[in-house]
Amino acid sequence: MAELLGAVAQAIRQDELCAVVTVLSGDAIGRKMLVRRERKADRDAPTVATTGSLGDEALEQAATSLAADAMEARRTTRITLPAKDQDWDLLIDVHVPQERLIVVGAVHIAIPLVSFARELGLYTVVIDARPIFATQDRFGHVDELIRSWPDEALQEMKLNESSYVVTLTHDEKLDTPALICALDHPVGYIGALGSKRTHAKRVTALREAGVSDEQISRIHAPIGLDLGGRSPGEIALAIMAEIVQIRNRVKEAGR
Repeated sequence: MAELLGAVAQAIRQDELCAVVTVLSGDAIGRKMLVRRERKADRDAPTVATTGSLGDEALEQAATSLAADAMEARRTTRITLPAKDQDWDLLIDVHVPQERLIVVGAVHIAIPLVSFARELGLYTVVIDARPIFATQDRFGHVDELIRSWPDEALQEMKLNESSYVVTLTHDEKLDTPALICALDHPVGYIGALGSKRTHAKRVTALREAGVSDEQISRIHAPIGLDLGGRSPGEIALAIMAEIVQIRNRVKEAGR
């Protein structure tokens, strides 16, 4: 039990998406198991890892699958599993990390985008190595302003399913390395500003860097819902609308 509690505390302290399964009935009442995702290498698909035991192998297999679904839906749930001798009543308590909007590029669009994200309760981060753009005068409303090369800053972050990454600079030296870094993590949303022609060039550069087509398909480009907007505020609204759409699809899948 001490090992399990330590693992749970560490996962929550590191703000990981994870679930604690607790047996609420039957012979194994009170037993707990931690379910979390782990990656053995940067570009490996995440696998499910467990700590602790529910005392029954078949129950653990079923509970692990249900916990994975609950984590995908970001939803705590209670469920009863029918069994031969007795039904299993389980609580699957999901810890969802703080949602973050991470903006690469301290450009005009980023200013209203940060405002929209904060209104929706997201922690906001703006990254740009160019000091002329990344100023407190322009971004006094952002939670965190990082003056650094975006890929280096992203590598220092714990990117997860509750991280939403958008690249806005139109500068391949900044956007492409940032996208490669984001694609190496299970982030909830990746969007890249630019026309279809710009994105085609971007795709070529990503492929040359060893990024697979499957990974590239995760990028939303052109970014945002097609609202017909042209101004920075309208484009920011379209981006935030697409992120909200993705969030709600995840929640809907868990119903």
